Amino acid sequence: MKFLRFVAERVISALVVIALIAVVLYAVFFMLPTDPAQLSCGKPCSPERLSEVRTFMGLDRPWYLQMWDYVTGIVAGRTFGDGSGAIVCSAPCFGYSFRLRESVVDLVASRFPVTASIAVGAAVLWLIIGVGLGVVSAIKRGSWLDRAILGLSVVGVSAPAYLVGLLAVALFALKFPLFPPGGYVAFRDNPVEWASHLILPWVVLAVLHAAAYTRITRTQMVTALGEDYIRTARSKGLSERRVVDHHALRNVLLPITTIFGLDLGGLLGGAVLTEKVFSMQGLGSLLLDAVGNLDLQVLVGVTLLSAILIILANLVVDILYGVLDPRVSAS
Repeated sequence: MKFLRFVAERVISALVVIALIAVVLYAVFFMLPTDPAQLSCGKPCSPERLSEVRTFMGLDRPWYLQMWDYVTGIVAGRTFGDGSGAIVCSAPCFGYSFRLRESVVDLVASRFPVTASIAVGAAVLWLIIGVGLGVVSAIKRGSWLDRAILGLSVVGVSAPAYLVGLLAVALFALKFPLFPPGGYVAFRDNPVEWASHLILPWVVLAVLHAAAYTRITRTQMVTALGEDYIRTARSKGLSERRVVDHHALRNVLLPITTIFGLDLGGLLGGAVLTEKVFSMQGLGSLLLDAVGNLDLQVLVGVTLLSAILIILANLVVDILYGVLDPRVSAS
């Protein structure tokens, strides 16, 4: 019962945060001096035509009613205009791009597989590499191997993602054409081509993130190996591998889980620089296009959906914390 109450509290908190973010995002973007109706109307645009566009988009209503329409549209959907020319945005309606003539949800659905393919593959790599190197560095503390790993992690943490991506393309796609320089092939069309186009983005993101995970894991592991329960485990005659795997690493993975969930959630919201470097049309590219064209509906919708992914990732991490450490859910 305590665990179920713990989960329910986290779910309710997540829903409240999502609602607050939706309100704040709408206020920030739609209270800017930029007029969405003017952007949709184009040039030339007569005052009469501008008034019609504003009414069609629902911008002629008071700001608080516009905000209410947006928030309720997420749950119940909404309709822009009336009559035969009305546009129906089915629930969940996170906005409608009048420039692209498509709902934000449909736009995200068409781009999300690209971003998810990049994010999940890279996340698996950086978790394995980062945690693995961090454990080795802690076990070999003070050795040349430890210093080498720490040196490489400093380079990885300091390297700009854009520069690393360009160097990877120049070296492994142009000078030595081992991998395609960019683009995306759907998994269902050709799994081999799908993987070959994603190897470079995976490696670039994994190298950058693994560096931070290596340093964090090493610090946590060094601290854990000095605890009393580790000395007790060794005094019982347990092998060093069992001490590390079943005692030290289990406690080290708790903070790593939190960071991993947030990093993965953030990356699922759009790997902007990586998608740009490798010419992939994911959520990051959609967001950049929306910024360049001042498509406020898409800006609000994609930003809100990205925030929801981060909140959901945080929720999953909280629940995993309760599973891994029952003291968290019992408190």
